[in-house]
Amino acid sequence: MTKLTDRELPPETANPLEMDGIEFVEYATSRPQSLGQVLETMGFRPIARHRSREVLLYRQGEMNVVVNAHQDGNRRATQPGETPVLSALALRVRDAGAAFRYAVERGAWSAPSHVDAMELNIPAIHGVGATRVYFVDRYRNFSIYDVDFTLNPGVDPHPPALTGLHWFGIVQYIGSGRMADWTAFYEEMFGFRVLPEEQRYGVLPKGRILESACSKFFLQLVEPNPDTFDLDHEEMLQRVGLGTPDVLRTVAALRERGVGFVESKGVHSEARGALTQSWLGGVMFELVHDERR
Repeated sequence: MTKLTDRELPPETANPLEMDGIEFVEYATSRPQSLGQVLETMGFRPIARHRSREVLLYRQGEMNVVVNAHQDGNRRATQPGETPVLSALALRVRDAGAAFRYAVERGAWSAPSHVDAMELNIPAIHGVGATRVYFVDRYRNFSIYDVDFTLNPGVDPHPPALTGLHWFGIVQYIGSGRMADWTAFYEEMFGFRVLPEEQRYGVLPKGRILESACSKFFLQLVEPNPDTFDLDHEEMLQRVGLGTPDVLRTVAALRERGVGFVESKGVHSEARGALTQSWLGGVMFELVHDERR
């Protein structure tokens, strides 16, 4: 019997969007310089500036971070505030328009775009809270940044990743009793798969872990902890997970750059993971052991 390709598989078992990983994560903040200093401490480099908006691009290796300080009149978008927040996740897909239509046909809410002349219209849907999920199909020889951004003079547009850092995943806080709803959302819209309970990563093994259809990153859904009576925390993208083949080596390299780490009885740096200090009221990064790359 001939082995079926992904295109021939039923939609429920294939990679329906032909997803290929994360293109960028976006922070909204009214303090872009302060967040930029944090990102540079973590090994990212300022690469480019948006042609018409107060938006900056930081990069290391294949990871792109967009820092958005532009005030948007769209009330449903995340507005820049004193505390930086994760406001968007961009997914690499084969065809952005087709991916957008696939999601909308299954109940996703279209996020309106407001583009100026000579800007790309990147399709997006509403994610958790006021966040957006973008679909990007220009990320190989020609990228979205070639159109909308101007490179900073004299910079290396492809700075290497510190100790092999790469995207590992995103941690999302969800409301009490909402695990089934959010699991269904990511399964139906994007083809995520629930990992077995015994398959855990990092030093904060709470909640449910979903693997992307392309097997290149994970989502961790975390409900409020009833033991602390914190049952009303905001639904949001809470932090980014960075994969590394050697957590302790990465911790040492980041400490040399001035990064502090949480060292407590419950959470401390070890071979399987580490958690950075919190900056600017809540920005933190989780390191996770990952040898896949």
